[in-house]
Amino acid sequence: MRSNRLLPLLAAGALVLGACGGGGESVDTGAGGGGSGGGGNTLVAAVSAQPDQFDPHVTTAYPSFQVLENVYDTLVVPNAEDLTMEPSLAESWETSEDQLTWTFALRDGVTFHDGSTFDSADVVYSYRRIIDEQLSNSTRFQNVAAVEAPDPQTVVIRLSQPTPNLLERIGAFKGMAILPENAAEDLDLTTEANGTGPFRLESSDASGTVLSAYEDHWGGAPSVEGVEFRYITEPAAALTALQNGEVQWTDNVPPQQIESLQGDDIVELQTTPSVDYWYLSMNYARAPFDNRDVRRAISYAVDREAVAEAARFGAAQPNQTAIPEDSFFYFDYAPFQPDPDQARQLLQQAGVQTPLTMGLMVTDQFPETVTAAQVIASQLEPIGITVEIETLDLATWLDRQGAGDFDAFMLGWLGNLDPAAYYQEQHQTDGPNNYQGYSNPQVDQLLQAGATETDQDARKQIYDQAAQIIVDDVSYLYLYNPDVVQAWAPGLAGYQIRADKAINFESVELP
Repeated sequence: MRSNRLLPLLAAGALVLGACGGGGESVDTGAGGGGSGGGGNTLVAAVSAQPDQFDPHVTTAYPSFQVLENVYDTLVVPNAEDLTMEPSLAESWETSEDQLTWTFALRDGVTFHDGSTFDSADVVYSYRRIIDEQLSNSTRFQNVAAVEAPDPQTVVIRLSQPTPNLLERIGAFKGMAILPENAAEDLDLTTEANGTGPFRLESSDASGTVLSAYEDHWGGAPSVEGVEFRYITEPAAALTALQNGEVQWTDNVPPQQIESLQGDDIVELQTTPSVDYWYLSMNYARAPFDNRDVRRAISYAVDREAVAEAARFGAAQPNQTAIPEDSFFYFDYAPFQPDPDQARQLLQQAGVQTPLTMGLMVTDQFPETVTAAQVIASQLEPIGITVEIETLDLATWLDRQGAGDFDAFMLGWLGNLDPAAYYQEQHQTDGPNNYQGYSNPQVDQLLQAGATETDQDARKQIYDQAAQIIVDDVSYLYLYNPDVVQAWAPGLAGYQIRADKAINFESVELP
């Protein structure tokens, strides 16, 4: 057996940037306790949107995971510095020589928020729930033949074929959280939570979500007594609340003020390149967007530099592929330089009569999509395409996307670590997040090969080939990789900004 405590593979966890907002219904955890409500030693964090629900295996909404990151644990977790995977609920692991058997030794003395003991049965239950119910992250287990618990402190995962990014598949984000056995039967996981993380869910309603410190957390009790998430949609209002001392932390910073806030005495602002990307996608089931030449014409008309500057005020790197430049898997490929003449020629070649109208769905919960859409609309007008921007609340946006009721939409994916996370679920023919309806057998073959190739150089070549076809076909019209931008009160200690945008308040100390 070959022991690996820290396997140096980059990996996986793409989440839709979004959440259903506004529900107004108060919810309470089944774990007991009382919320602190934002006084004393409680951290108050301003975020842009309300969680849609708290079931980590079902939600794909980033505002939900802002909370769940602090409530649940996974077997392994990305290191904050370089995003390589390190121990969490599993304190070590081994792989067989044929790489088909992974054996995890679980951490001893871990308890859930209700006081029950964590063991291997909880891991098997959690993973089997995702697999058997075909929940949103079930594709992460596509090569898993069995999940076994030979004893309370050991979990064995048996694979049908080598899976070099298994650690990232099971630990890149809290969508792979470990729940107590029978949690879905005992709790309403949409409104309740029972994790092993540093904080427990106390309450949530339309005004905010309250967490309290879990004193018996296996990593030690948090420094603060609790966390209160407040929903402040407008970035300017969130920044004002931080400057006035009403909140101590926010990730909802007006991009146009980033430069002026550098060196500010009232707030501490930090930025770092992210692993996220923002994109536009068109509906393959609707003419004329089912025509490759039409999609390519639109891609030639878009000036990504101008879009990134308008939406992010320089806090982004334009990119025509998904993976950012800092990654080993970055592919330097940019075939679509702005060329209105080429765009018009392709539309003519496609037999499309202009003027043509294209609906473009964006959401006001992420204002940069609205700004970017306005810029793109101005860029498409000279080639004869009139863009009708539909600005929706995110709940409606997600419903429309899932129903295929759109010409085009714009949003982002975050937390991507492994190349499979950037491409597989979104562009494989049967991918669960392939809402655009893209299908290319060659891409399917390449993505399957990349998912099992164990040599990293060979994997990169495979994903480069897949990315080139995806870009050429305009399955996604990639726009840019944004920076992570966060701000907090001077004197707040113990918080670390991360490229994967995970928000963990376990070690935070208030001024």
